[in-house]
Amino acid sequence: MSDFHSSLAIKPPTGRAATLALFCKVVDNFGDIGICWRLARQLQSEHGIDVTLWVDDLPTFQHLCPEIDVHAARQLIAGVTVRHWDGQDGAFTPADVADTVIEFFAVDIPPAYIAAMAACTPRPVWLNLEGMSAEQWVEGCHCLPSTHPRLPLVKHFFFPGFTALTGGLLREAALDAARLRFQADGAAQAAFLARLGVSAAEQDAFKVSLFCYPHAPVAALFEAWQAHPAPVLCLVPHGVATDAVAAFLGSPARVGAVGTRAALTVRVVPFLPQDAYDKLLWACDLNLVRGEDSIVRAQWAGRPFVWHIYPQDENLHHVKLRAFLQRFSPQLDAANALSLHWNGAGAGQAEGAIDWPGLWRQYFGAIASSAERAEQWQRAMADHGDLASNLLRFTETVRAANRSAHQ
Repeated sequence: MSDFHSSLAIKPPTGRAATLALFCKVVDNFGDIGICWRLARQLQSEHGIDVTLWVDDLPTFQHLCPEIDVHAARQLIAGVTVRHWDGQDGAFTPADVADTVIEFFAVDIPPAYIAAMAACTPRPVWLNLEGMSAEQWVEGCHCLPSTHPRLPLVKHFFFPGFTALTGGLLREAALDAARLRFQADGAAQAAFLARLGVSAAEQDAFKVSLFCYPHAPVAALFEAWQAHPAPVLCLVPHGVATDAVAAFLGSPARVGAVGTRAALTVRVVPFLPQDAYDKLLWACDLNLVRGEDSIVRAQWAGRPFVWHIYPQDENLHHVKLRAFLQRFSPQLDAANALSLHWNGAGAGQAEGAIDWPGLWRQYFGAIASSAERAEQWQRAMADHGDLASNLLRFTETVRAANRSAHQ
């Protein structure tokens, strides 16, 4: 194990007041800004870092944080300075550069900002915060340096992940205590669901949250759940699976729309800010989630979940999905079969003859095992530390090495 990885368990972050710039481009959907916003808030609130979040798509950001003014070039939200990243032009001096600079998922920082980084003394710690993966190669690439081809700058790659040889997962210090309080308080759960329009009778059903990409086989899901032996309530955020939801309802999928067929009730709820979405996950018996931000939150919810992974060319996402399932649920055959089929990677998928009712019957028959595994996994992931703290430890390690090299 490297010196850095050994130090994770014994060296706390310094707590030194510092500045950090986080550059985020919203490629599509909400995962990019969702991850960056959670990280920025935690770095500021728990570690006292002066964070500037540069983001190019403020309207998408506003879905997750309603306080965002989509017309503001600069604003302060929850202690974080939010800057509208409006193109690659602009003049920057060393005084504009933060102590730590993070580019999320290999975005191109404005060239003038990089030039200003090179002119700084001392130079900032520069990180590329990568996407989350359970693949083995991530451990070997985590924390690796990359020298700039022209300027005297070094960038390090930082990988979220599921082992002690990665950066871990985003998790706020008070998250688990808040979850346990909420899940132990039936009145709080009932009040939360009531605010979403869920009736008292609906709350007695088996509750599922549905967050997926448009190509998910939602119509088959709804058909299978109609035959479930007990009532199922599916809560769908507005804008998710719109066509399938409207077809089930027989009307537009507006907020508050609800319809029941046989055992299944589908209700459209508002698209929730991040903290409220966490509570939705905590309040449900099963969570169908997508992308990288919501899969992490589903893991901290301690409930069974099914992941709809972000699609990639040449089905590379199937490799990532299988790597995750091998770590998370190697013994849960029913759960793995369902997850693979939900993502178009199951056996016989190409032929199109899929027994969706059978897959769901098998899954529900083994859901107690999935719930137990979810709790075990959560404890195991917590043992690796949280991403924000691990990231700060690493930046201090790099900073100390830089000081030593120039003494």
